[in-house]
Amino acid sequence: MGAVASGMPPPKRRAPTETKTPPGERNVDDTGIPLKEALKQANDAKFAVFCSGNNEEEEKQISEIESILKTLKDPPETEKPLEIPEIQRIQVSSSSKKAIQYLTLHDSWPLIYIKGNAVGGLKELKALKQDYLKEWLRDHTYDLIVIGGGSGGLAAAKEAARLGKKVACLDFVKPSPQGTTWGLGGTCVNVGCIPKKLMHQASLLGHSIHDAKKFGWKLPEGKIEHQWGHMRDSVQDHIASLNWGYRVQLREKTVTYINSYGEFTGPFEISATNKKKKVEKLTADRFLIATGLRPKYPDYPGVKEYTITSDDLFQLPYSPGKTLCVGASYVSLECAGFLHGLGFDVTVMVRSILLRGFDQDMAERIRKHMIAYGIKFESGVPTRIEQIEEKTDEKAGRYRVFWPKKNEETGEETEVSEEYNTILYAIGREAVTDEVGLDSIGVERAKSKKVVGRREQATTIPWVYAIGDVLEGTPELTPVAIQAGRVLMRRIFEGVNELTEYEQIPTTVFTPLEYGCCGLAEEDAIKKYGKENIIIYHNVFNPLEYTIPERMDKDHCYLKLICLRNEEEKVVGFHILTPNAGEVTQGFGIALKLAAKKADFDRLIGIHPTVAESFTTLTLEKKDGDEELQASGC
Repeated sequence: MGAVASGMPPPKRRAPTETKTPPGERNVDDTGIPLKEALKQANDAKFAVFCSGNNEEEEKQISEIESILKTLKDPPETEKPLEIPEIQRIQVSSSSKKAIQYLTLHDSWPLIYIKGNAVGGLKELKALKQDYLKEWLRDHTYDLIVIGGGSGGLAAAKEAARLGKKVACLDFVKPSPQGTTWGLGGTCVNVGCIPKKLMHQASLLGHSIHDAKKFGWKLPEGKIEHQWGHMRDSVQDHIASLNWGYRVQLREKTVTYINSYGEFTGPFEISATNKKKKVEKLTADRFLIATGLRPKYPDYPGVKEYTITSDDLFQLPYSPGKTLCVGASYVSLECAGFLHGLGFDVTVMVRSILLRGFDQDMAERIRKHMIAYGIKFESGVPTRIEQIEEKTDEKAGRYRVFWPKKNEETGEETEVSEEYNTILYAIGREAVTDEVGLDSIGVERAKSKKVVGRREQATTIPWVYAIGDVLEGTPELTPVAIQAGRVLMRRIFEGVNELTEYEQIPTTVFTPLEYGCCGLAEEDAIKKYGKENIIIYHNVFNPLEYTIPERMDKDHCYLKLICLRNEEEKVVGFHILTPNAGEVTQGFGIALKLAAKKADFDRLIGIHPTVAESFTTLTLEKKDGDEELQASGC
């Protein structure tokens, strides 16, 4: 939910030119097969081996590989005997070898590819179960089955189809504990980025109405009220149009869409169960796991019966009323922000710090702004909930929430309670992989339940891939999943020497005053490079549009650049708290990708009057013990 992805289909275009991988290596060798051609041959072959040639140890290993293949031969009486493939040798030079090993993260050599999937060396081939290997070499119905119809899964399915592959995409949403479900498109479209941004906009419009009076607009007398049901229906109508659009796109791309829950019942077989419990068996050469995340719940009585999550909020049939948002995540803060902006009494309950993993200086500034904005913060963790009045389709319920509160003077804890109409839990999300059958075929998962990958390829089962939120160690952002899906398809089906870059990803937290960032947090920069090697330029500013209405937000706008002293002040962190932070951050993100230095920002002439131009005039160095900065106008 930290970034918004467009619901529009991607433009038709050729695959991009290849990246230089690894850095400094050339894509074409002087003495061997060109790297591009070598990768394409490996992807097109049923069984290929990259080798260096004229190497006795390599020849010995390739002979052993041939012997393994011969053991797979079926008895003569078999009705449909397996056709043992011939090994296609692809000889490359040392520079191409390094590039291929970097691309696949396999150090083994000779390197085996089966049906375009990097397997590893002889050791990895031997580690595969013989019946798995035998089944892998047989023909299957699909080239690719995608499990999960979210942003990443859809992007991958459409890209694979564009490349001429036979693709099926399975998507099935299990209802939340409150019974909420939704259509094709995943979290971002249905219960994440899209409805969140629209409700954030609704909240901002409320402020604009009040600002309008200061700018001379005469508004009707009386109290201006927001209608929750009208907004909800408008948002859901837009989402429904996106759901339909995705189905149309899949049909146009000739992707088979199956509204069923997919589970592995064999190494190359998926059992797809629809809402009528009808089961269909599907087979494929490759599988992509793109099932995303769902909200976590704590373990205490009544929590699933009496609380909601972001899975439910955007379809809530009644006005939420007085709301408690439990959690310090960006989801919690974003929801708290727009709910308060719509006129509701909102409290955020946190256990410790806000926005773990983000820059903590910026997180504290967000907290101060939200408090000034009128949102209350409580420190604690709920331990029980009592229902006072049951909710209906027309009206929120009433609940009493209990939690221990520490006396700051005595240190003693006492149980306190407060009454709320809606309790929203946003304490994190977990990967939807428990019921996909990954363990049954041997796919390694982390403690987070995410797939452990070598790049996007599962470490233990080479024909299974994962992208987006279910891949361990990658950012949980919609555009990341979309990019990863497209790039991966080009790599595994076309042999394109291209990787998704998971560093320096711009993102925005859509709190009332938006927070945009790219690169390292201040704490991470210090940890990585040392405090003595970091110089931070910062300032506060007053957006021109806030001056006439005298908005309280003007006292909280802030920006900073984190630079490396010993590398010509290369910018490694970009942070801004401002209206429209997402638009500003997206534009400046390219500067960090291109290794911009502070001098490059200084040379850039700003657009006046804008908040973004403040990055072109930064001179103040942040130092410990400095007084709080004061903003001034133009």
